[in-house]
Amino acid sequence: MQNRNSTAARRASGRRHPLASVALILIGLLTTGGAYALLSTTASAESSSDSSAAITEGQKLFAANCATCHGVNAAGTAEGPSLYGVGSASVDFQMGTGRMPLAFQGPQGAQKPPQFTQTQIDAVAAYIASLAPGPAVPDEKWLDGSGDAAAGLELFRINCAMCHNIAGAGGALTEGKYAPALQGVEAKYIYEAMVTGPQNMPVFSDLNLTPQDKANIISYLKFQQENASGVGGVDLGGLGPVAEGLFIWIFGLGAIVGVTIWITARPN
Repeated sequence: MQNRNSTAARRASGRRHPLASVALILIGLLTTGGAYALLSTTASAESSSDSSAAITEGQKLFAANCATCHGVNAAGTAEGPSLYGVGSASVDFQMGTGRMPLAFQGPQGAQKPPQFTQTQIDAVAAYIASLAPGPAVPDEKWLDGSGDAAAGLELFRINCAMCHNIAGAGGALTEGKYAPALQGVEAKYIYEAMVTGPQNMPVFSDLNLTPQDKANIISYLKFQQENASGVGGVDLGGLGPVAEGLFIWIFGLGAIVGVTIWITARPN
């Protein structure tokens, strides 16, 4: 009789069972977790499907345009190196700058307008990246030019200026090879060149130059390009002291010789 009265009293007061709140929380967690797992699985499946489609398309493009030199399986031939381990960054650089496919065999691939759209380049890059791990296309946060330009100048002077010139104007190398000018080059391609080492360029891994170091170098080059005419005087092509010395030697010394001849010719 007493139990019935207490139950009736609880019902009358509107109290819930002590485990009701726990049960509601568990139901909410299970519902939320199930929905999240379902959405994650769907998104993952869609991403995997998109990636597989890109790899398949990239394989077709590779077979039609690259396999002649690099081999059907990208393992390399006498005409071209193996692409295992070069990563998507190398493909994006070589095809995005038009260096690949080669127009002709020579000391090094010349830059030219790209022959493929960025979507096609991304597909080939996805295929090559699927063969073996390698450097990936850099994240945008390293490319916006917001790094330390002063630190970038120091790093560029130590690691890059001996070939590309301190002003990034490029220069000649041995056996018909050359270091290209860096003015007007997209930041993405500068970063990719550092991590893949195309042509005669050494590879600067993250152990040599951290991503922040690379971002600082890109910031220096951007700053220099945006302020090329802010130093004062004639830049003489931006080639540095060599160009200035030649200018003084040819025109300055020529002017002195000309004045000397004019002075000595006057009495006659």
